[in-house]
Amino acid sequence: MTIKSNNVLASSPSPSVAVSLEPPRNRRLYQVWKGNNKFLFGGRVVFGQDASSLFLTSFLIGGPAITFCIRMMLIIKDEDTTFNHLVLIGGSILTIWNFMFLFMTSGRDPGIIPRNTHLPESEESFCTNTSSMEWVNNKTPNLKLPRVKDVIVNGHTVKVKFCDTCLLYRPPRASHCSICNNCVQKFDHHCPWVGQCIGSRNYPFFILFISSSTLLCIYVFSFSWVNLLRQQGRLWSSMSRDALSVALIVYCFIAVWFVGGLTVFHLYLISTNQTTYENFRYRYDKKENPYTKGIMENFKELSCSKIPKTMINFREWVAEEEDIQDESFASDLEKGFISSKQKFDMDMGVYGKDGMRVPGILQDLDYNGIEDLKKKKPGANDTSFDIFVPSDQDLKFSQWKSKIEVNDQDVKK
Repeated sequence: MTIKSNNVLASSPSPSVAVSLEPPRNRRLYQVWKGNNKFLFGGRVVFGQDASSLFLTSFLIGGPAITFCIRMMLIIKDEDTTFNHLVLIGGSILTIWNFMFLFMTSGRDPGIIPRNTHLPESEESFCTNTSSMEWVNNKTPNLKLPRVKDVIVNGHTVKVKFCDTCLLYRPPRASHCSICNNCVQKFDHHCPWVGQCIGSRNYPFFILFISSSTLLCIYVFSFSWVNLLRQQGRLWSSMSRDALSVALIVYCFIAVWFVGGLTVFHLYLISTNQTTYENFRYRYDKKENPYTKGIMENFKELSCSKIPKTMINFREWVAEEEDIQDESFASDLEKGFISSKQKFDMDMGVYGKDGMRVPGILQDLDYNGIEDLKKKKPGANDTSFDIFVPSDQDLKFSQWKSKIEVNDQDVKK
């Protein structure tokens, strides 16, 4: 890896760091956003990674709905009555509403939390010898942050976790979506049918979408039966003559179990002030929910509260940094001598001579070199290692960087 400065190349002391001395280019934030979102209209519309699933969802909704409206127009052609016109208008309005709520759910920022570009500073002092504490110890060995923090919410202790990707402590009820690669406020779930995360800013529209889908299924199912029953002759003969209405009845009967069941489930979540993520992960029915305010207040909170403003302006101009290392700041425990699938609990292991628990993965390490250092005579020129003091390598890098700046000034002259 090299450093380029006015056509002067200098080798970098670190193979993982590259510094560009050229001025960065200005681009819109959505053009350099590190999440997996897809943007339209210059960053004004925000979709999830699997936004293409909207085509399938639109077909599953629009296909039977438009077919029903066409069937009603054919009936009006033979029997022009006010009742048939009202049924057609009602079906058309429900279909338009359903599509409107679908795209308002899918094309909206669900409550994405801005990323940090650097690790946050430690706000508290923690004992680094605590064996039960998992630390966020990444590229900066002089900074240690606890993996989990305790915060008080409505008199209850709630744990908030550090996100290695976004470099922040997630607010209460927030979570990181692995599909869209974003931390989302009041994360409910990632819905593949709308191709978007469901969070604090689009959850009300999601409820309206699944509710209107349920009503549309019931509407088409009911009036398709009415069309069959109004025909002359026996029911079986009417069904054989009007196969289109029969197909709509069967389709809506199957679909209503899915969208209707989903609607009922989310009404239960609203009444208890839970998210889908919390319901499956924490099971508040077994312990007290710190967020519930009672059934009526919970529904009032959803229906009467203002939608939070977006925390990110995807159209703002930002400086694009070139050739800068771009990777997730996973902890050294995950990126060093073990993989992410081999995480271990620091509380596990056997007891050492000092009475402290030693993780199994550290039991086979050779500590003879460390013991030899301890046995050195006083006054010997030994090198001390302190996590809060820059190492010799860091000092050499600072001296090297100063030389590069001086050479750069000479070139400009």
